[in-house]
Amino acid sequence: MGLRLRIAESRPSVAEIGLTLPTSLPGLESAQTLAQAIVNTIHEPLLVLDAEFHVVAASRSFYDIFKVDPAQTTGRLLYSLGDGQWDIPGLRLLLETIIPELAEMDGFEVVHDFPTIGRRTMLLNARKVIYETSPDIAILLAFTDVTDRRSLERARDLRHERTEDLLRQKQTLLQEMEHRVANSLQIIASILMIKARQVTSEETRRHLRDAHQRVMSVASVQSHLHATEGIEQIEVGSYLTKLCDSLGASMIGENQPIALRVMADQGMATSAQAVSMGLIVTELVINALKYAFPTDKAGSLVMVTYESRGEDWKLVVSDNGVGKDLDDVAETKGGLGTVIVQALVKQLDARMDVTSSASGLSVAITRASFASNMPQAA
Repeated sequence: MGLRLRIAESRPSVAEIGLTLPTSLPGLESAQTLAQAIVNTIHEPLLVLDAEFHVVAASRSFYDIFKVDPAQTTGRLLYSLGDGQWDIPGLRLLLETIIPELAEMDGFEVVHDFPTIGRRTMLLNARKVIYETSPDIAILLAFTDVTDRRSLERARDLRHERTEDLLRQKQTLLQEMEHRVANSLQIIASILMIKARQVTSEETRRHLRDAHQRVMSVASVQSHLHATEGIEQIEVGSYLTKLCDSLGASMIGENQPIALRVMADQGMATSAQAVSMGLIVTELVINALKYAFPTDKAGSLVMVTYESRGEDWKLVVSDNGVGKDLDDVAETKGGLGTVIVQALVKQLDARMDVTSSASGLSVAITRASFASNMPQAA
């Protein structure tokens, strides 16, 4: 017959470990030699304790890592080893309270200052061993040093906290800046309107009103983007719809039969692209509302369309107004509105095509060459 032992589990059943010492071994001394050899092959520090927590055996790695003398370890009470360095409250809790109740424990964390190796964080794994041929028990106690791992985790958590704090500070500053920009734009717009009412020159009044409308368009773009703060990608169709609703409400009078419509697919754009698109649309829509319909016309329409294919997209602002002669368009190339649009088009790495006839004007901003499926104002 060989010598067998079993390890008690927390469940009611008992799991046997398959360690059967062959009958050819001369006796208990050989069995102990074999057991010690097995213990020494384990990389992590390992102790075998008796029921009273005296050290029955220790792995070679235990002696190497904790710098203790085998002669001063075997047979001694665990808590008295190394002038009491193992008299750790957490370890006492594990051995004297948890193991008697559960029979096993994994990943029990203990932080302790060891005289020879300093402050370490250890994960303890413990098992109660029950012998089939003896009433005695033993306890297997394994140690895993996770000091470096915990240090890295703390450093990572600290970096994460600092990053979150910096992001919160950045968000606060951005909100404050947006608030100040909005207030400044409103003040500028109010001053321009006051000056427009005070001047006697009709030409000067017209220029001041144009400047007022451009300032309000920038304020409109800024307010719409503020509503989508923290979002990297913006749905262009929804954004342009809100923008044009705002423009129509401020520029189209109740007695003017002009419709302003937006048709767009589900394309997305970055916030930077959306800013440029919004300013382009604002400038072109303002021009269309001001100049396309010098007299009332039934069915007057300004149409904004947007379609995209991957990274490519096409933005068109068209109307069914009186249109412009292409020579007139060329002559006004240096106007402020046109200069603004051209600069924004270049910023978007796109091109601008103007089509004008007696049936209306169409301005297409394209970052690709593809056939449009969107209807235009007619």
